[in-house]
Amino acid sequence: MSKQFVVIGLGNTGILLVKRLSELGHSVLAIDKEAEIVQDITPFASQAAVADSLRKNMLQKFPLTKADFVIVCIGSLESSLITILNLKEMGVSKIMAKANDTAHCAILEKMGLLSEYIFQPERDMAAELANKLDKIGRPNILDFMPLMDGHSVVEWKCPKNLVGKTLMDANLINKYGVQVIAIKDAKTGKLNAVPKAQYVFGDGDALFLFGPNEALDKM
Repeated sequence: MSKQFVVIGLGNTGILLVKRLSELGHSVLAIDKEAEIVQDITPFASQAAVADSLRKNMLQKFPLTKADFVIVCIGSLESSLITILNLKEMGVSKIMAKANDTAHCAILEKMGLLSEYIFQPERDMAAELANKLDKIGRPNILDFMPLMDGHSVVEWKCPKNLVGKTLMDANLINKYGVQVIAIKDAKTGKLNAVPKAQYVFGDGDALFLFGPNEALDKM
């Protein structure tokens, strides 16, 4: 289902975010104070506008309270905080913000932003890459995608001892505490979403497992 997002601040992070959200089919309003930057992003956004987010009267021209999320991607600490203060005074409740460092994060949390709505692109990318490097290379692990609250999805090559068994016989949920959410059939190359209990594992099948990181580490 299409959602409505507003991205304020069109640096590298903001531009990439606008483009990706648009690719995913969402409606995106892109805002920046630089006219040239706004002109460049116009082909990729549902709407693009020149506005200085430090001036609340300029932000009030847009229906920001109706957005599913307003994402502030401003690098300057002062400008970021003033923009978020303006949004809060306008009644915008769903705010996500970029932070440059831990101090910036702490200030945003003091302003009432939930920690899960604060992101540091370089820190988050490094953490995700480190986790992926840690997982990839382990026996049968093909790929790894971290989720929230200590849970992840792992793409796992079907081990020899499961080939020929059914999903029910494997009983991974009770043995390991992980759930098989999809299987890529090695013969057909098709993805079997929500596989049935009678599915028989084949040699080379890729299993997509969801569960707590501690459980997945034991696989």
